[in-house]
Amino acid sequence: MRVCVIGTGYVGLVTGVCLAHIGHDVICIDNNEEKVKLMKQGQSPIYEPGLSDLMISSMESGRLHFSTDLGAGVNHGEVLFIAVGTPPLPTGESDTRYVEAVAKGIGANLRDGYKVIVNKSTVPIGSGDWVRMIVLDGIKERLAVSQGEGFTMVEEADVSFDVVSNPEFLREGSAVYDTFNPDRIVLGGNSDKAIALMSKLYQPLVNREFSTDKSLPPVPIVVTDLSSAEMIKYAANAFLATKISFINEVANICDRMGADVTQVARGIGLDSRIGTKFLQAGIGWGGSCFPKDVSALIHTASDYGYTTELLNAAVSVNKRQRVMVIDKLQQELKILKGKVIGLLGLTFKPDTDDMRDAPALNIIEELNRLGAKVKAYDPIVSQSGLSHGLSGVMIESDAERLADDCDALVLVTDWQEFLKLDLVKMSKSMKYPLIIDGRNFLDKSAIENAGIRYVGMGR
Repeated sequence: MRVCVIGTGYVGLVTGVCLAHIGHDVICIDNNEEKVKLMKQGQSPIYEPGLSDLMISSMESGRLHFSTDLGAGVNHGEVLFIAVGTPPLPTGESDTRYVEAVAKGIGANLRDGYKVIVNKSTVPIGSGDWVRMIVLDGIKERLAVSQGEGFTMVEEADVSFDVVSNPEFLREGSAVYDTFNPDRIVLGGNSDKAIALMSKLYQPLVNREFSTDKSLPPVPIVVTDLSSAEMIKYAANAFLATKISFINEVANICDRMGADVTQVARGIGLDSRIGTKFLQAGIGWGGSCFPKDVSALIHTASDYGYTTELLNAAVSVNKRQRVMVIDKLQQELKILKGKVIGLLGLTFKPDTDDMRDAPALNIIEELNRLGAKVKAYDPIVSQSGLSHGLSGVMIESDAERLADDCDALVLVTDWQEFLKLDLVKMSKSMKYPLIIDGRNFLDKSAIENAGIRYVGMGR
């Protein structure tokens, strides 16, 4: 099938590359000329394991192209994905300006022939009908201009399209895997024709032709109305964020009572009604999805006269959790002014270069406020040589160098690389051998055997 993906951010690029890999003819559109030039050269603008290789192979096969020409993309695609960013506004609501601009641009370029316009961006609940309205506005403006200039006018009735909501559930760091091994595919819409076309698009994934385990049953397709599909995305992320905040709340109680939250999490996680995932206590959630989606759901509920007390509490716990490591440093070192603190990891999670709403940013800010000197090592940030707008922190080139003259190290991001540290060497180079494990990720026994004091979260 012919596919156009508009927007080559995280969701758009992964979607476009993976759809090309499973056999579709894909053109990815972006208005950033430098970015498009980079991608045409086979270079991915984001770090995601496995993405670059798939991108290059799909380009070599002739199934993947990049362009800045929206009109060419609209003309090419039977299915048009809107995958531009919807960043949060200060109020907590989503900024939909880019979605609006793309929808109007699609309308301005629609000609005869049927199209399915897909909301892949995380948009406010109710945006399906809104996008349809914007597309129609774009069509009307084009027709008005064409009529005024004396061109042959394509009647509005000849322009046929439907809008479908198809939320993504990709985890940064494993997005390619998630695309080929989805738990479910959600399609929201009011048109049987559009749903049938989208089902055909995803058939190779539904049949698990690219899954790591082809013996599994077909992937469920959940067909809903537009608003329910949009709500599924928000509800899923809000639930997972709340689950993390819950176990962090339990961890804080464990700290005061002498219990071990890792044992507690295992004990409750074996209950099939609860499950083991998202029960790892630590310094809280961050990134581009959880904070934005939870805030947007809170804001939407407020617009309709409802106060989300549980979600408000989940956000409050998460904010507090980010600086719990500061409390632990103060308990161990007392005065932090003049101390040197090293951060192991900066990105909000491993296997990504994403610094959006990363807990590390709050930790750095608070340590700077208290007069500490902050150093950091991150496998991606240090390698790239880019500071991602970081201030008040010295970026080191490796973990061993980070430990030099540190009064304490704080594990911020649970990169696998940090399980293989030369702990004995690092212990000898530190002023005070102390590690605060902000993710309960490191081997406590190995750290203590190396002569380093270990402090976890809720342990």
